[in-house]
Amino acid sequence: MINLFTLHPDFLPMLVIKNISDLKSLIRTQKEAGKTIGFVPTMGALHAGHLSLVEEAGRQTDFVVVSIFVNPTQFNDPSDLEKYPRTLEADAKLLEASPCQAIFAPDIATMYPKPDTRQFNFGELERVMEGRFRPGHFNGVAQVVSKLFDIVEPHKAFFGQKDFQQLVIVKAMVKQLTLPVEIIACPIIREESGLARSSRNERLTAEQRENAALIYKTLCEARNQVPGQSVKTIKNMVVETINANPFLETEYFEIVNDTDLTSVNDWDEPVNKVACVAVFCGEVRLIDNLVLAEKIN
Repeated sequence: MINLFTLHPDFLPMLVIKNISDLKSLIRTQKEAGKTIGFVPTMGALHAGHLSLVEEAGRQTDFVVVSIFVNPTQFNDPSDLEKYPRTLEADAKLLEASPCQAIFAPDIATMYPKPDTRQFNFGELERVMEGRFRPGHFNGVAQVVSKLFDIVEPHKAFFGQKDFQQLVIVKAMVKQLTLPVEIIACPIIREESGLARSSRNERLTAEQRENAALIYKTLCEARNQVPGQSVKTIKNMVVETINANPFLETEYFEIVNDTDLTSVNDWDEPVNKVACVAVFCGEVRLIDNLVLAEKIN
C-alpha cells in the first residue's frame, strides 16, 4: 500500500512504499508524464553524505526515489548485520526537506521471495581490498543493486565515492548486464575533522571519533608527498602513521588506478591514482579514499 508520508514544500508529496508493484506503478506514471527518474540506493541510517546524493539526484532528475533496505546478502559477518542500525522513521524525517519524492522500504521477503543464487564474476575487481577481506560482499551488492535497478528502472543512479571499490563494481555490473542506467559518482562528504561521514561513525565514542580523524589527515599528507616520494615509501608512511595511534589499526592500504583497481607502482603511470584504506577503530571498521595524483594526458 502507498502511504502519504508528508508534504514537501517544493516537490510532490513524499511517499513511503513497501510493495514492488505499487512502486512500479508510481514510476510508470512519472515516466508517462515525461519525468526522468533519479535513484539513491541506501541501507538507511542516513547522514549528510546520503543527503548530498539525494540533492544531486534532485538537480539532475525530475523524480527522486530513495531505497532503504539493509541487504543481508552483502554481509559476510552476521554480527555486523545484526548491529547495523535500522532507523526508518528518523531517515524519513531527514528526507522531508530533500528532493526525495518516494522512499522504497521493502522487507527481506519482498526483496528475496526466494534465495538469490546468482554469482557475478568481476575478476580482480572483487578480489582486492574490500573483496579480499570481505569474501562474497560484492556479489551481495550486485544482487541487491541489480534487483533495485530492475524495480526502479532509473535513468540515473547516484553513489558516493567513499565506497570507491563498490562504485567501480556497480559500473562493471551495469556494463555486464547492459542496464540502461547512468551511474553518477558523488564526492565524499566529511565531518569537520575530515573523517568521512558514515553510518558506522555513530558507533564511535567521542575519543575514538577524534582519533579517527587521523585517517584523512594521513591521506592528505600522502598526497602532499607525491611525486617526491616513491609509491612504496608513501605506503609505508601511511600504514606506520595510522598504526602508531593506539586507537587505530590498518587492515589494508593500497594505491590503485581508478578503473581496474590494479596496484600503482610508479607515479608516471597514465592513470588516476587513488589511495584506499580500511582501518579498525576499536570494533568499528572505517574506510576512506583520496585521489593522490590525476592522470596526465
